[in-house]
Amino acid sequence: MNILSLRRNTPRGIIWLIDMLIVLGSVILAYLLRFNFDIPPSEIKPFPVLIPWILAVRGISFLISRTHAGLIRYTSTADGQRVLLTLLIGSLVFGLTNIFTWLTMHWFMIPTTIIMLEFLITTLGMILFRTTVKIAWLEFQNPGGQRVDVIIYGAGEEGINAKHVMDRDAATRYKVIAFIDEDKGKQHKKLEGADIYPPSRLASLLRDRTIAQLVLAYHPVDPAYKQELVDLCLKYDTKVLAVPPAIQWVNGQLSFSQIRQVNIEDLLERDVIELDTDDIRQYLHNKVVMITGAAGSIGSEIVRQVAGFLPARMILIDYAETPIHSLELDCKASYKNVAIDFILGNVCNVLRMKSLFEQYKPEIIFHAAAYKHVPVQEAHPGEAIFTNVHGTRVMADLAMEFGVKKFIMISTDKAVNPTSVMGASKRIAEIYCQAMNSLHQTSFITTRFGNVLGSNGSVIPLFRQQIEKGGPVTVTHPEVIRYFMTIPEACRLVLEAGAMGKGGEIFIFDMGKPVRIVDLAKRMIQLSGLEEGKDIQIEYTGLRPGEKLYEELLNLQENTMPTHHPLIMIAKVREYDIEQVREDIDGLVELTTRPNDMEIVRRMKFIVPEYKSQNSVYEALDKP
Repeated sequence: MNILSLRRNTPRGIIWLIDMLIVLGSVILAYLLRFNFDIPPSEIKPFPVLIPWILAVRGISFLISRTHAGLIRYTSTADGQRVLLTLLIGSLVFGLTNIFTWLTMHWFMIPTTIIMLEFLITTLGMILFRTTVKIAWLEFQNPGGQRVDVIIYGAGEEGINAKHVMDRDAATRYKVIAFIDEDKGKQHKKLEGADIYPPSRLASLLRDRTIAQLVLAYHPVDPAYKQELVDLCLKYDTKVLAVPPAIQWVNGQLSFSQIRQVNIEDLLERDVIELDTDDIRQYLHNKVVMITGAAGSIGSEIVRQVAGFLPARMILIDYAETPIHSLELDCKASYKNVAIDFILGNVCNVLRMKSLFEQYKPEIIFHAAAYKHVPVQEAHPGEAIFTNVHGTRVMADLAMEFGVKKFIMISTDKAVNPTSVMGASKRIAEIYCQAMNSLHQTSFITTRFGNVLGSNGSVIPLFRQQIEKGGPVTVTHPEVIRYFMTIPEACRLVLEAGAMGKGGEIFIFDMGKPVRIVDLAKRMIQLSGLEEGKDIQIEYTGLRPGEKLYEELLNLQENTMPTHHPLIMIAKVREYDIEQVREDIDGLVELTTRPNDMEIVRRMKFIVPEYKSQNSVYEALDKP
């Protein structure tokens, strides 16, 4: 058997013929063993009838069960089971044949011992043939390649499937040298030739052997423990890969492409948030829900989570053409049982938005439409005001006019003691929503949280791109720290806050521990298998206009009240007179029609006295 033949799919007829030769050899060997290699002539006499009958039964059963149809080089346990069952059925036919010949001719056509021996030898031969071909193919696929030693964390179904997938990979010679499992009943045993060790042995295995990869094939893994595992592996230059949960496997089958490298988002995860789904379902189920900024990072995740509560209809609005089209394709494939309308439109367009309210009569609104990039908005304060303030005002006023039950605004930690145009514009939008709630018609609720992992334009995708290009990785300042939260986590808390909110609250989320951005960059470089300072450099570029060293979730004059959810608090903030707020915002929005950025920012600082610019030309306005 040469390499070329191994690399081709052997014709099925050849496989069937080889199986038949194994059967023929098994029959002859069975007789030799039965009669101590001296077969009496009386036993040879029936061969012209007996052997064709055995071959016919076996051959037809192989064709029916298609034991020859699978790819031999991918032989699995399921293939072995099929071979065993097919041979058992054939042997049963031989037994029935003996009953028939005895009843009709008082003669056993096939001796019982021959039936048993032939079954055992054929089973062994067919499985050995398939296993030999598989091993030879795996060996010849990468004859000069270096063996890659792997440890799999998890000796359950996911771990076994991960081993099978890695065994079949043609590009690399993977060798699973051990399994790690927390189940004491599995420890100190073997699984497919590899020892199963307790987690306490992992460190010594990594230290004593050169382990290229640790594959996490165990769910769920506590986020803190996952970080410990990754830190341990990075210490010994071992990459960490992760197998997705079985529910995410394509058509119930794990593929090699699904085993991915653990990324920084995995390490910043926290424990799964438990929600009061009954309360959320009560205010979303069978309701007409409108979501602005629906195609953005936060908006699209809100769409996915709201859809799970089966609203009567969803109206999804976004100003970006390509993202709303992509969202439409995704939703039509995933949420066929929910009526969804996709609207290309700008929340600042009063007449367009009013026509949508008249047509759909929304009951719940999630307002996520906003400009969010600090340096961009610092250079274009008029646009920040027009979209973030005027757009919010348009939607809030229409919500009041058309009797919307709840209006949930998505805000940001940058609205707290703002140092940028973007943060101040969001604070002004918060103020307007708070003041509107005093009219006691629509419940206006604000949610405030920090950075979300992987959002469009966020630092993590930027770092990832820079690492892929070979660097440098750019960090604005060595002391910059930020709070991070996953997009699904943030949106779950938004839904929960919407359910518990009565109106007028600003809900702030427990963002966990802040992260130094430079530490984040260093961790991402390590996870990529590179060494900071050697393979890739970190460069400090200086704080950008309006950027803070650290973000806050509360104004210095604010404090919080707890809620029934441990990760959600209510900020105690001052109340505003709606008429005064309207007058202030009318004047501010009017300024956006004139090309005078200084005047716009001056008015913003009047409305938000705590707004103090940093690293910006507008710092001149803060001087007495």
